[in-house]
Formats: sequence, structure tokens, C-alpha cells
Amino acid sequence: MKYILSVRQILYMTVLSAAFSAVFVTGISFGIGGAASAADETNLNAPTIAAISDPGVATDEQNNIEVYRAMAPGVVFITSSRSASGGRSGGTGSGSVIDRQGHILTNDHVISGAARINVSLGGERSYPATVVGRDADTDLAVIKIDAPASELTVVPLGDSDQLIVGQKVLAIGNPFGLDRTLTTGVISGLGRTIRARSGRAIEGVQTDASINPGNSGGPLLNSRGQMIGINSQIYSSGGGSNGVGFAVPVNVARRILPQLINGGSVVRPRLGITTRSVASLQGQVRTPVENGAIIVAVQPNSAAALAGLRGISETADGGVTLGDIITQIDGAAIKGGDDLTKILDRKNIGDTIRIEIFRNGSRQSIAARLTAAN
Repeated sequence: MKYILSVRQILYMTVLSAAFSAVFVTGISFGIGGAASAADETNLNAPTIAAISDPGVATDEQNNIEVYRAMAPGVVFITSSRSASGGRSGGTGSGSVIDRQGHILTNDHVISGAARINVSLGGERSYPATVVGRDADTDLAVIKIDAPASELTVVPLGDSDQLIVGQKVLAIGNPFGLDRTLTTGVISGLGRTIRARSGRAIEGVQTDASINPGNSGGPLLNSRGQMIGINSQIYSSGGGSNGVGFAVPVNVARRILPQLINGGSVVRPRLGITTRSVASLQGQVRTPVENGAIIVAVQPNSAAALAGLRGISETADGGVTLGDIITQIDGAAIKGGDDLTKILDRKNIGDTIRIEIFRNGSRQSIAARLTAAN
């Protein structure tokens, strides 16, 4: 059975497409104030920290004290200016030392537009920083300072895929310029969709630990002192913390750090399609399934084109046929473009994925080999 769209329905989808591209999540505030090395590989193994007692036997107060003492020296204070002379004020933020070569992980929006970046390790220890790599789509960046290894405390990377709601977390950063401030809380939500300034969806971690302007780029830590997120956004009507903060999961950083450090940017796999969610069209366009991502267009020579996926097409009599509707990828349900983004972020160029689609009244399974994004 073919689903034919009317001219009115096509016009509605076109208007919806334009509106969708302009949407920004209201109420979200970015918390700003104004080849992988051997050390990288060691960090990726998330070593235990001798100075932190087993959280299972330590009191909560003792754990707070030990995590702060051990990890605060690895959290830096970042200031930037928008002119090389330092005359035009930029912003402030936080970051984490991730190796003894001086690489620092932070938010992209902390350093965006900066002509000059300075990093404080505390006290009189201050160093100019250079940008190594940026990725606006995950709001992550790596900068580097030339500091003696003896002055650098590495913040180990944990595993954000193992997080559970209710788990204790600690945030260390520089809110409002207050050097190395500790706040504590719990993981209050997982799989939250937040958006980078590019508009791209990020699968965020929600916490009630106080996150304020200046915390951006700093680490969200577990009770073992391992970084499990990079504090990025707050939900606020007035610019301050309302107990709803969001962090980019550290495993997102794990996947792109080698590219940022070695190449300065991130090249992502792509399908090469434009989609609209079925749910957004309900009541306006008749669809054969309640959930999924309708393929509106397929880019020529893309992975989707080579796999035979179809977008909206014109019939011989001038009508328009609905495109394929993606319902699953590798067994994971797809409800819209954000779900596609989250799945593709976990894939590599050259990976083959299994796509479940609804076409002409029946379900089909199609394999597609991912290519590089433009």
C-alpha cells in the first residue's frame, strides 16, 4: 500500500521543516561567565585513586573531602579575551587536565571566539593556552598548556554508560569566578536530550548538583574521583542554578578525544538523509506507523543512497509518495532525528548498521555502510 501525500500535506511538511531548523530549547542556559599520548591511554583505563577510600566504607563527608583534595588540583580556571592584547573581555570557565602533556578538556562554548586563553592551576601558576581541537556539535574542546608534568594532576575518565539515577556525583569548577568550588548531588536523569549551540542533539546527564556560570567545562565526578561528565548547561529562568544541570557524558568525550588531539576536529559517520519524525506530523499527514523517522530526502552517493533507502518521491501522475520510515537501527527504536544522531554518534566510519524500515505497507530490513560526513 502506497501512502500518497496531498499538495497541502507537502506544504505543511515544508513549513514544519523550516520551523524545526530554527528551534532552540528555551530555558537552557550555557554556563559561561562572560595521536593520543601514552598518558591519554592510561587515563582511558580510569585508574583507581589511592588517596580516595572505598566509598562503600567511607562516610559521605570523608568521601567529599577526599575526592575534592585529590581532584581539585586537576581542575583549572580558564579565562579568555576576544582580542590578542587582552583588552576585550571574554568569558570564564573550567576544565580538566587529562594527561601530563598539558591537554585540558573543556566546553567549546568556554573558548569560542577567544583570541587569547589563559589557564590557572591555582596560586601564581598561570599559563597561556592554545586550542588543540574543537567540536561544536558536542560542545567539547581540548586546549593545551606548556606546564611541567610535576604541576599537572590528571583527572581520570570514568564510564558514563554505567551511571544509574540516584548515584552520587560531585562537581568541581569556578562558578562566578570562585576558584575550585565543590558542589554535590546525585544523577537525577539519564538520556536527556540537550542541544549544542550548533543545534545538534547531545545525550546529556542530568544532575541536581549546583551548576552555575563558570562551572562550564569542569568535571562531574563519581564518588571514586573519576570524571563521568563535563558540566555544560543549566536549566534556568534567571541564569542561576535551579537544581537542574546537564553534563555531556564522558564517553562522548572518549570517542572524540583522539580526533580532537590528533586532527583538531571530528569527522562523523553519516547516512546522508533528511528526516522528520512521524509524531510531529500526526493529525496533518496520514502515516502507516505511529513512531519513526520519515525520510524526506536522500543525498546522492550517500550511505543511504547506496543502501537503497528512499525519500519522498513524485509519481507518474504527479502525486507524491511517502518516503521510507525508519523504525529501528541495530534494534534500537527510532522516533526522530535526535535518535538517529545519538546512535550514529556511537558508530564509526565504515561500520555497517541494520536499518528497519516501513515501506509500501510492509517492514523491511536494510544494511547500510556508514560514510564520512561532509
